[in-house]
This record gives sequence, structure tokens and C-alpha cells, in this order.
Amino acid sequence: MKTIIFSWYRAGLLAMILFLSGVGLAQQSNLQYFRPNNKDGLSVFETSKRDTVPYSGLKVRVGGDFAIQFQGLSQSNSLQGDTLVSLASNINLPSANLNLDVQLADGFRMHLRTYLSSRNHNEAWVKGGYIQLDKLDLIQEGFLEEFMNIATIRVGMDEINYGDTHFRRSDNAMAVYNPFVGNYIMDAFTTEPFIELTMQKSGFLGVVGVTNGRLNQSPLPGDDGIAFYAKLGYDKEVQDGLRLRLTGSVYSSSDKSTRDYLYNGDRAGARYYNVLEGLNDARVSNFLPRFNPEFGYQTAFQINPFVKFHGLEFFGVFEVASNGDGATGGSFTQLGAEVIYRFGKKEQLYLGGRYNTISGEFADAASTVDINRINLGGGWYLTKNVLAKLEYVTSKYDGQGFKGTKFEGAEWNGFVAEAAISF
Repeated sequence: MKTIIFSWYRAGLLAMILFLSGVGLAQQSNLQYFRPNNKDGLSVFETSKRDTVPYSGLKVRVGGDFAIQFQGLSQSNSLQGDTLVSLASNINLPSANLNLDVQLADGFRMHLRTYLSSRNHNEAWVKGGYIQLDKLDLIQEGFLEEFMNIATIRVGMDEINYGDTHFRRSDNAMAVYNPFVGNYIMDAFTTEPFIELTMQKSGFLGVVGVTNGRLNQSPLPGDDGIAFYAKLGYDKEVQDGLRLRLTGSVYSSSDKSTRDYLYNGDRAGARYYNVLEGLNDARVSNFLPRFNPEFGYQTAFQINPFVKFHGLEFFGVFEVASNGDGATGGSFTQLGAEVIYRFGKKEQLYLGGRYNTISGEFADAASTVDINRINLGGGWYLTKNVLAKLEYVTSKYDGQGFKGTKFEGAEWNGFVAEAAISF
């Protein structure tokens, strides 16, 4: 009980500090090549190459995120006696982030995010950070200017740009971009050391990057693998009110890594609390109900169409992850589709739905498993920085691969409300 009270007190205090910091810096100029951490950042993927903010010296932007949910879910499975815990309707532990963004030089920016309060950690800890170069004037004024007019270089220990789902997900307390509470079932999100080059011109874009595929770093043999990723796409407003985007991404890791974190890299914990927790679990997982194929190394690709016509938008996911160990085999396919209608004078209101499913086998000789999830809901941006949302979510587990486990015939559903503040 003391731990719960302290966590609530700490999260509330930190949120107040973040809010006061944001108010104090509200008049600060915008940063260059920056995705706004509020409603203005909706439907922003890679940062633009438009040079719209004049450089006027070193600037520090202190921002933050705060999120809290009221969860009213129920669950069951088909094992004798129903081996899943009973869930009560209650408020989840609040989460909070601290964000530091620094304009270091003209076209040279740094980002750092710290999880102040998260489901999976009692202490504050750094999620990750990177530097972003959109100009190379720090070397010499006008250095490679024509190249840098279409190029962006990012280097750091942070999330990599594989797929487009990570642009629309909740990142611990940062939930203002996500129209729903939860992320995708197979959540392609990982924080790793990387170097990445993005090229954008006339609506076409390309990304190439390399990482060592590791979440926790060490110089020991066996942890010296390399993972490559790339993206190709087209993103343009083809006529007034109509925007089309289509991207394809690929990720490939090697057998030199002891573990692949592509679908297991979010250390903050899942957005639905205690879902699929079993009565007989030796250890409670903070990461269910998201799904990790658990391949030691793998090749994955993700295709994402995005269409926005005035207030109506569609976002899709087609993704396949295949075991890099051909002798064992196994692969999973994920499908997702979101339809969102944004309305009101400033499109501050929205209604929508998401369908998400995965199907596949852990190995060629294993039985198939299937997971289906539907989210229906809506939200209201009270201001650009404050979002309230409500959803109904239902999910089912099927397939012979779950037989004899707590996932056999598992179902969970109910309503979840979330309030999120980002600045």
C-alpha cells in the first residue's frame, strides 16, 4: 500500500513539475526540424526538410508527458476453473516522461527522453536519445548543402525508424498521437544504438540504418551482431485535402546477437494492466497482452498505407516476421487497419476503429496461434496539449498452438478511458 501511495504521489508531483516547466517555456521559439509534442504532431512521420525556423542560438526546450487510465476490463480462458485472475475496475498507475530537446547549432538538434514513472520500473531512467543533423554548417558554412537539403542524419541510442506504426503508438506517457489506448499486438518498437540516414525529395523518401540489435549493451563475444533496416516510400498531398503515403520497411538481424528486441524493446510495460495474468504464474508479466515471436534473430518487413482526405483517415499494416534460423523456421503475419474520422472546427474531436490480428507458428513444426483485437472509440483534444479518450476493446486467442496454456480460449474485453497531457 505504501508503494502504491508513493507511486501516485511521485507521479502527481512530477506531472506538476512538468506542467510548470512547460508553462515557463511556453513563449520559447520552436526548434528546427521538430515534430511538435502535441496535437500538431498528428500524422507527422519523418520530420520535414522544410527550413521554416530561423536559427537564433542555443535553445533548450523542456517538455513532458503525463497519462492515466481508468480500466474496466474482464477476462477468462477455457481451461478448467478459468486460470486467469479476476480484474476490477479501477485507475491504473499514472505514467510520466521528461523530454529535453536542445537546438545545439543551425540544423543540429538533440533529443533525450526519461521515463519518470512507468509501469515496469519504480525508478526514473533514461529511455534514450539521439542527435539529428539537417545541416552540416558546424563543419563549414554551406558544407554539402545540396545533399543536406534532402538528407537527415540521426545517431543515438533510441527508437529506430522501422515501419510506420511507431509514429502512432503510445510511448509510456506520450499518448497524444495514438487514437486508442493500446499499441499494436506485435509492437515493432525497440531502443538500440543506431546510425540512420533519411532522404526526402518531391514526396519520395528513403531510410537506411544500422544497429547492433541490442537493447542492453556489452562487449562480450556473442553480442557483436549487426542488424540492418531500410524504408522506401512516397508521402505527398496530391491535391487540396488529400494526402497519400505508402511505405515499405525491412529489418534483418544476424545470429551474432544473443537476442532480438524488435518486438520486445519497450521497457515501459503494456498499456492494458494485468491482462492475461494467470493465477499460477510464477512471475507476473508487465508486457502482456502484446505479442513477441521470440525469434533469436529474424527478417521482418512492414508495409503501411496512409490516406487522409480532409477529416477522414486510414492507416494500414501488413507485416511478416520470419525466424532467421531456417532449420527451425516459423513466422508470423500481422494485419491492421485503422479508420479515423476527425471533426470539429479544428478537428479536435474524433471517432474511429482499429482491427488488428496476428497469425503464425513459432516453428515450422509447431501449431498455429491466432490473436484478434478490435478497438472502437473516440477522443477530444480539449487543447492541443490535452487529450481525453474512451475505447471499447475486445480480444480473442485461438489456435492449437495455445492448447494447454493460459492463452487457450482466452478472451478479454471492456472499456478503458485515458487522459493524456503532452507539451
